[in-house]
Amino acid sequence: MARRRTRSPLALLAAGALPVAAACGPPSYPASATHPLLGAHLPEIHRQSVDGHAVGGGTLSGTPVLVKFFADYCQPCKETLPAAERVHEAYPDVAFVGVDEDESSETAREIARRYGLSFPVVHDASNVLAGRFRVSSMPMTFVADATGMIRWVGAEGQTEGDLRQAVQAARAVR
Repeated sequence: MARRRTRSPLALLAAGALPVAAACGPPSYPASATHPLLGAHLPEIHRQSVDGHAVGGGTLSGTPVLVKFFADYCQPCKETLPAAERVHEAYPDVAFVGVDEDESSETAREIARRYGLSFPVVHDASNVLAGRFRVSSMPMTFVADATGMIRWVGAEGQTEGDLRQAVQAARAVR
């Protein structure tokens, strides 16, 4: 009986017969939109959600945070809101806050209902939060790591994959 010669895993790796693992290390952020708050601390949010719960303050410290600005008139928001909800469901350890920029809190409640948003949604009545976050277009999404630093900003053209990758990278910082 002929003896079958086997190669060591190291020899197989060198020969390209074994897959190479992806680079080790923490997940990286996708390309970010240029924004003056990138690398700065997340601005304070002290609001009441459209369903009456307190949002912000101490509840957002020490955890990764995603803040999503949207409005009913925003066509791209119709795609990014369902994507944000799916990412929120996948990462319950990340604090999500939706900020509605419409005229009325009734519209904000209707959008939350229409898209089945399970994260808190606040109505930015006088565009105070939009000013604080320097929102210049819709949709706009900010992802901060657990230290409170904004590490990624998504603008029009952001994808669900971008949101997932940014959230995964933010979760890696504890």
